[in-house]
Amino acid sequence: IYPGVSLSSFSAAMIAALVLGLLNTLLRPILVLLTLPVTVLTLGLFLFVINALMFYFAASMLRGFNVTGFGAALIGSLLYSLCGLVIDAAMERLFSRR
Repeated sequence: IYPGVSLSSFSAAMIAALVLGLLNTLLRPILVLLTLPVTVLTLGLFLFVINALMFYFAASMLRGFNVTGFGAALIGSLLYSLCGLVIDAAMERLFSRR
């Protein structure tokens, strides 16, 4: 979808999603807490930087998942978040109780 982010295979994509999920679960809350004053000062926009850092860190840990720079990590993390939002909304509509 974006040329600055590349995956070598479907299995690399699945492993990247797993690593991103683990990083967002374990490391992101600590970073959000440590950078709370900056996040409040920027009215929450610094959270985009934290998401991009998680994306970039996951790419540096994995073989087959490449990000060309911080800008690519920022756009990639935004696209990743948007895809997650769409999937979450679809699953909620699919499995909602009426």
